[in-house]
Amino acid sequence: MRPTELPRPDAAAQAASAALVARIEAELRAQENWISFARYMELALYEPQYGYYAAAGNPLGAGGDFVTAPELSPLFARTLARQLAALLRPGDALLEFGAGSGALAAHLCDELAALGAAPHPYLILETSGVLRERQRARLGARAQWLVRMPAGFRGIMLANEVADAMPVHAIAWTRSGISERGVCAKDGRLAWCERPPAAEVLAAAQDIAIDLPPSGRYESELALAAPGWLRSLAAALERGAILVIDYGFPQREYYHPQRSMGTLMCHYRHRAHADPFFFPGLQDITAHVDFSALAQAAAQSGLDLLGYANQAQFLVNCGITDLLGAEDSGNAAQYAPLAASAQTLLSPAEMGELFKVLAVGRGIEQPLLGFTQGDRSHTL
Repeated sequence: MRPTELPRPDAAAQAASAALVARIEAELRAQENWISFARYMELALYEPQYGYYAAAGNPLGAGGDFVTAPELSPLFARTLARQLAALLRPGDALLEFGAGSGALAAHLCDELAALGAAPHPYLILETSGVLRERQRARLGARAQWLVRMPAGFRGIMLANEVADAMPVHAIAWTRSGISERGVCAKDGRLAWCERPPAAEVLAAAQDIAIDLPPSGRYESELALAAPGWLRSLAAALERGAILVIDYGFPQREYYHPQRSMGTLMCHYRHRAHADPFFFPGLQDITAHVDFSALAQAAAQSGLDLLGYANQAQFLVNCGITDLLGAEDSGNAAQYAPLAASAQTLLSPAEMGELFKVLAVGRGIEQPLLGFTQGDRSHTL
């Protein structure tokens, strides 16, 4: 969808976006009219007063900009709970990053309790104050909120649709070399501007084998924040597992010759488009996850690779079809929505193939239920 076809925000929302643009322009003036796209994405999403996740009243669900699997159906959490229950030991904690509306936490707490594997405690690390209050209202005393990573963590860390919103650098590989696509102010608007990459960015970009298309130009993203985040989790993990669920690819697919325009995508009122400068602060900005980079960061941090599969295979391995089969199919009003949501979660044309599950850990000896069949670890 082209930005000109998107619905216009109201006057108050436009004013908030304008205030964020002014904040970005002030930083541009202090930085010779150029910042990396990673810095722009950080400001657009997380600036404390006007950033999307700091100020958005309700980005999730039917009334927001996008729907995640936990809001789509309780089957997602109920199925995931089977894997978590098999991993959790007495006294283990479960730590969720970026808990959104709290839907996943609520369903997991209920299902894990029913399975006799309730974590002690259920922890949430949430950067958005708005979403944190929404989670508190939904979960009450069933969860505890953290402001920083705990040391010596034992249990499970869970990140569902978190890594895709971490800032990425925008890169252009051309016949004449590698450029970094950053942001500048041009003709009174924010715009793309290119310059030579900083040393760290250039070194990482040079490590990626790119087959240039006939045009001689290949654009994509370079994730440095997400692997750094995973390394920080590894440093805090004494024993247990880290599960990352998100849309993305292994590196060889991420930088496929046919994906020459990258994976950047924006979400606004359930419409997807590719203009990151459309009313900054009012839309989500994401990039697909490079799961090879995460797996490499885990290995460098001394973690074991426990499994990697598409979401459909993982959920089937964990018994989603059994859970659906146990529902009363004669009650059409209740069963039909569940069956439809299961189709969305599993279909290769929807979430089943694009979404992946990566598990890494320390001190985990038993094979994981979610990867008993269809493990694609060899593709990383």
